[in-house]
Amino acid sequence: MGTPQAWWTDGKFGLFIHWGLYALLAGEYQGRRTENIAEWIMHDLDIPKDEYRQLASRFHGKAFNADLLVQLAKQAGMRYIVFTSKHHEGFSLFDSDFSSYTSAKTASHRDFVRELKDACDRHDLMFGLYYSQAQDWDDSDACRDGFGPEGKDFERYFQNKCLPQITELLTKYGKIGLLWLDTPMYMTQEQSERIKKLVKRLQPDCLISGRIGNGLGDYMTTGDNFIPSLPYPGPFEVPATINSTWGYNAFDSQWKTPKQLLRSLVKIVSRGGNYLLNIGPRGDGSIPEESIRVLESIGSFMRKNGQSIYETRALPLYPYDIEWGFFTAKQGRLFIHIFEEMDRAYLLNIANKPLRCYRLSDGLELTLKERTTCEGDSSWLINLPPRQKGEIDQVVCVEIAEDFVVFEPIKG
Repeated sequence: MGTPQAWWTDGKFGLFIHWGLYALLAGEYQGRRTENIAEWIMHDLDIPKDEYRQLASRFHGKAFNADLLVQLAKQAGMRYIVFTSKHHEGFSLFDSDFSSYTSAKTASHRDFVRELKDACDRHDLMFGLYYSQAQDWDDSDACRDGFGPEGKDFERYFQNKCLPQITELLTKYGKIGLLWLDTPMYMTQEQSERIKKLVKRLQPDCLISGRIGNGLGDYMTTGDNFIPSLPYPGPFEVPATINSTWGYNAFDSQWKTPKQLLRSLVKIVSRGGNYLLNIGPRGDGSIPEESIRVLESIGSFMRKNGQSIYETRALPLYPYDIEWGFFTAKQGRLFIHIFEEMDRAYLLNIANKPLRCYRLSDGLELTLKERTTCEGDSSWLINLPPRQKGEIDQVVCVEIAEDFVVFEPIKG
């Protein structure tokens, strides 16, 4: 793996945006509802290519507002955006010379990648692009889940569409921070290497997601919505949904709460990773109200407590399982994230010397008593103030004498 750029390792939190023709169907086609993630509806309901292509004539995106999306991400405390330039359906949301099946050449006559990149530049947010390099259900030679390479000329698709479109994305839009590739399937080592060489030749600083395949990513990409159970020994990112789908599904009401999402964010960051949280705009480009509400709530936390997230690094494994919270840390500071109603936090086996203890959101000084237990373990007792109104995660900052946090093993 490569070495990710500081904007990514320090930023920790990004916005994924899944949008395409599938958003028009919103999880249903001709009275049949998909039981899977909405952006896979063409595949899962086996919609013929010619029928599916007709959706492009209705894809206007009249409510798509790039500035609103970028501002929402910034208000939520996110440091970067990743946008689906082409998903598995094969329809491109940018102006391509290598396909007529694009938003710029159909109903909307708009280059949505351009609009979002320009908005990111205006609001100083790093911009990344998702591109489905192997699966393209509109191209008979590309990969398709459930089907092998028999009868296909994948190299023809790879040469005539995949590589040329990646070249366009990295040459027409200025600096691209991240190319988020997906589902390599039966791509060969040599094909993955050709993509990587192309990306690094055109934009040497552009990061490549782990799903380029064949172990060639700049960081590890976990399974969707899966968080490593232990601190991971390298850079990683968790792609995750706010509800249970990526593309918009009008029938999906399984929204995660701000508390659930913040717990995931803190847990991922404590283990050294980044959290790439998705929203799926409707077919007209508008943002579901629940997505807005959830991101605004997270933003309220980040404005007061972002120091406990940004520029932090993975912690060593704490020897005890604490159900009420998690730790994050940066040089000289340990952040204790408390998600439950408590009047005190009691912690064992932290070997550091505490210098100062306070609530991060407002600087309220707190009392920390340290002692050695009868068993010989170090212990901290922190008296906690009443929680502030709407406070989901009460973050306590302990400034320590040492640069790095040290957890002691359990002595028994």
